[in-house]
Amino acid sequence: MKSKQPNIKYIEWKSAEELHEASLNWISELKFIKDEQHFLDELIENYTVQLISEKTFEKSSEIINELNQNRKDINPLLKKVIGHCNQLTILVDGIDQPQEEKQYKEDHGKLMVEVSIYFDSYKQTKRRIFDLIKAIIKKGKQKRLLN
Repeated sequence: MKSKQPNIKYIEWKSAEELHEASLNWISELKFIKDEQHFLDELIENYTVQLISEKTFEKSSEIINELNQNRKDINPLLKKVIGHCNQLTILVDGIDQPQEEKQYKEDHGKLMVEVSIYFDSYKQTKRRIFDLIKAIIKKGKQKRLLN
């Protein structure tokens, strides 16, 4: 599932409040993902035996590696978004700085693409984890029914 790149041309017309709101939403979503990763870790822990079985080991280790990569990428991205959010004063300080304002909006566009790619990657990894665990649970229920 490939994500399409967000259209960043409209950023030029966005107000400082709208850009700030978008940045705050990114921060909130990234913090939620950090909490959600703890849940996924516990879920993986609970099904470790089934995940390391011969049939699912290769697939599960690949998915767990993706989750670990997402975990490594989130803190630098979160710091970058928070730093970007803190630089909003360039747009609201009342001083006419066209070059700095243009650069801020360009940075916002680049950050929007980076955050969007991260969200898509994380959601795809999460979906794969849920699908794998769901298959394990179904298989376990079938075994219990047969016994």
